[in-house]
Amino acid sequence: MYLVEPESQIVTDISRVNLHMFEGPVRAAEALDPKQYDVIVDAMLGVGLQGRPKERYAGVIKVLNGSRRTIVSVDVPSGWPSELQVKPDVTLTFHAPKIGMNKANSGKIVVADIGIPPEAELYCGPGDFQLLPGRRKDAHKGDAGRILVIGGGPYTGAPAFTGMAAMRSGVDLAFVATPEPAALPVSIYSPNIIVKALRGDIFSEEHVDDLLSFSKDIDVVAIGPGLGDAKETIAAVQKFISKCDRPLVIDADAIGACGAKPQILRGKVGVITPHAGEFKKLTGRSVPTDDQNAKMEMVEDAASRLRMTIVLKGAIDVISDGSSVKLNRTGNNAMTVGGTGDVLTGSIAGILAQKTTPFVAGRIGAFVVGLAGDLAFEEKSYGMLATDVVEKIPFVLRRYTLASRA
Repeated sequence: MYLVEPESQIVTDISRVNLHMFEGPVRAAEALDPKQYDVIVDAMLGVGLQGRPKERYAGVIKVLNGSRRTIVSVDVPSGWPSELQVKPDVTLTFHAPKIGMNKANSGKIVVADIGIPPEAELYCGPGDFQLLPGRRKDAHKGDAGRILVIGGGPYTGAPAFTGMAAMRSGVDLAFVATPEPAALPVSIYSPNIIVKALRGDIFSEEHVDDLLSFSKDIDVVAIGPGLGDAKETIAAVQKFISKCDRPLVIDADAIGACGAKPQILRGKVGVITPHAGEFKKLTGRSVPTDDQNAKMEMVEDAASRLRMTIVLKGAIDVISDGSSVKLNRTGNNAMTVGGTGDVLTGSIAGILAQKTTPFVAGRIGAFVVGLAGDLAFEEKSYGMLATDVVEKIPFVLRRYTLASRA
């Protein structure tokens, strides 16, 4: 057994106990001579690695890769998924292959069952936070994402909740484009939101070209909250989505606009967040109320056909990218209060803007907002408001983001 870190730097009790249980000789990594061995077991670094391995790990990885010995990696090759990683012949991975592992980077992949129940694969949870990129120490304003919310007009709270939730989810800048009558109320909700007033009372086709140009410097566009279903607005939504090249989060009346003209989604990337009624407008199909498996199959099929991630909101949320399905059971029945769907839209948009995939953003967003609602319910019971949920989002993110990187 070779230690990359000196024994003096092993600081946790469980690490010391494990080391002292090992009966063989323990040597410093500098003493490693691969020629002495037929098989080398690589168990240096795991899935929590952020970025490229540093010394002493980097040096050991280079020695192993030049050794021409049989290498077996434990769980994942040390250094994976950076460009500097151990190149093993075999990887013995726990529970299931990790996303991105393949024969080229992991050799022959052997899965070891360690007793994790199947339900752990099915439900969103703390493990999803491993897929949320960390923030660089030298990050600048905007590096953690810039989102544009297109919403409001008939309603003012919805786009404001979306922008506020995105910022509480870690995005750097949130712009809300909304018709003139809604612009002042939206800005009053939070001075952190940058409001772009659109001429007129409703979102219409005259605004589309300007917003398409504006969105070139945006990471994610959330469209739909509070827009209403005026004929001119639906036509504008369809035109904008058909021409937009940014990742999208589509909610509220924008969902029905996509259902009426699904070809506008061709080639798009993003998340659609319907409740049962909006899902029917999107797909023409009614969601079964008493058959969870049928509901999952229906959402997966719709996501596959539309080539978008779908988050079907409900007592148990169903999230699918068309090839996989996850369920989310955080949240409570006080979240029927107006605005919580807009909070979900904003949280998903904010997480997506931080360079996750739409499927990951949908999973983390649903889990985070549901648990934020549970924390708000502990304080406010059935008097909780959408803004109470927004304010709890950072507590959830802090708890699970830190835990995933410990």
